[in-house]
Amino acid sequence: MNGSRILLVEDDRDIGTELVQALASYGHSARLARGGGEALSAAISEPPDLVLLDLGLPDIDGVVLCRRLRAAVPDGIIVVLTARTSEFDVVVALDAGADDYLTKPFRLTELMARLRAHLRRRPDPQERTCIEVGRLRLDLLARRAYLDPDELALRPKEFDLLALLTGSAGKVLTRNELMAGVWDEHWFGSTKTLDVHVSSLRRKLMRHGEPAERISTVRGRGYRFEAGPAG
Repeated sequence: MNGSRILLVEDDRDIGTELVQALASYGHSARLARGGGEALSAAISEPPDLVLLDLGLPDIDGVVLCRRLRAAVPDGIIVVLTARTSEFDVVVALDAGADDYLTKPFRLTELMARLRAHLRRRPDPQERTCIEVGRLRLDLLARRAYLDPDELALRPKEFDLLALLTGSAGKVLTRNELMAGVWDEHWFGSTKTLDVHVSSLRRKLMRHGEPAERISTVRGRGYRFEAGPAG
């Protein structure tokens, strides 16, 4: 976890400088970008392991930038820092490619705990290199998912979530199990990000002919990937 490359996108120089120093004190290599254009150039020239993205930027809308950063760094982690508190704004940011969000003002200890949770998550195939359920096939080593011949365009956390669900196809996985398996067992804050990622996975599966009920909601429990006919 230490020594991770972190790109901080923050237009406030004082806040940015303070956060860069804090990240450095935890052993990370942090780089500050004060605008969207600068952030994209930095991400392309030296892909970061994790991006801390303030949505309120002067030159590019934060959600638009989030999409562009996700395209530029498909395997990176994006954590949004935002003063926007409405659920709609948060969902839009997550749907644009963010893996997580933290509302301002936040405590440094919580931010660092979130970063540790994300950075220590690594794919663990556990001697399994492929998962096949119906039309779906996941290559765990290459981290690629296919429905018949078509490859699914999945974000890193979407792939992790799909791998966990399909690896236990037919079994209900609780919200806590999914959060622990994809994010971290010591997760801080709301689990809304789980629902957003499930919704995104459903849409992507539906584009390739799968029913929305392929990932079913079990009320009061969690989610289940249906191995047989869904619906």
